[in-house]
Amino acid sequence: MLDFRLETFLELCRIGNYTKTAEYLHITQPAVTQHIKYLEDQYGGKLFIYKDKRLTLTERGNSLYYFALTMRADSNRIKSLLSAKETSPHHIAFGATLTIGEYVMAPIVGKIWESYPSLPITMLVDNTQVLLQKLHDGIIDFALLEGFFDKDRYSSKIISDEEFIGVCSPISELAERQCCFDEILDYRLILREKGSGTRDIFEQALRAHNLTVESFIRVSEIGNMSAIKQLVSNNLGISFMYRAAANKELSQRMLVPLNIKDFSARHAFSFVFLKDSLHHKEYWNWYEFFKKNLFS
Repeated sequence: MLDFRLETFLELCRIGNYTKTAEYLHITQPAVTQHIKYLEDQYGGKLFIYKDKRLTLTERGNSLYYFALTMRADSNRIKSLLSAKETSPHHIAFGATLTIGEYVMAPIVGKIWESYPSLPITMLVDNTQVLLQKLHDGIIDFALLEGFFDKDRYSSKIISDEEFIGVCSPISELAERQCCFDEILDYRLILREKGSGTRDIFEQALRAHNLTVESFIRVSEIGNMSAIKQLVSNNLGISFMYRAAANKELSQRMLVPLNIKDFSARHAFSFVFLKDSLHHKEYWNWYEFFKKNLFS
């Protein structure tokens, strides 16, 4: 169980106000102040300062924040393990971003069931930012991410390196010929929502060409990759995605790759969990299992 003063600290980090934190925790404001003062005495310095009239973490406070998140997640996991019946099999919960979850994970889950037939599994599929928050909240043990994250704050290893491509309909004017970025800006761009790994990778690729999403005349956001591929196949726009997400449609000629001059992009799929977790050995074992069975 996480120390109640660290719980107060984490809520104050989240809420950013002493009074509102006290209301949320159903304690007095002086109690919140006492909890923070205790932690500052314990860890040798200020955890918060007021900057531009806003409560801001100091460098020491920022370090404690991430340690406390890991401690809370570990505490929740231990509590779950100890409260389970002795006869119940162990349980793993992990997350995957949408491309990985929909187009990569099925063989791995099958291998898990084959190797551990009694093992309960929970797999959450969502965008990178949501999954990182679920890691912090102790809802999942680890995640497979395609988007960007602060590698200094997490333990991570690359599990796969994937090609990132543009796609269009085989009947598009862009099909089967080389084009440049300037030519495609007049076409409707259909892409995933902000916060998704696919969107992050695409926006970085655009920046390398001094462009942004707003450089396109028409932009549509669709939260479902299958819908995006269907719309592009019907020649209603173009999109960008991992080749792994479009393999089936490419092989069936429902989609064709865009041949964009001077465009080449690859990005890693990463296995990620909270830094300094007590369960790191177990998680690294799962990393080896996932990597071995990723495309087997």
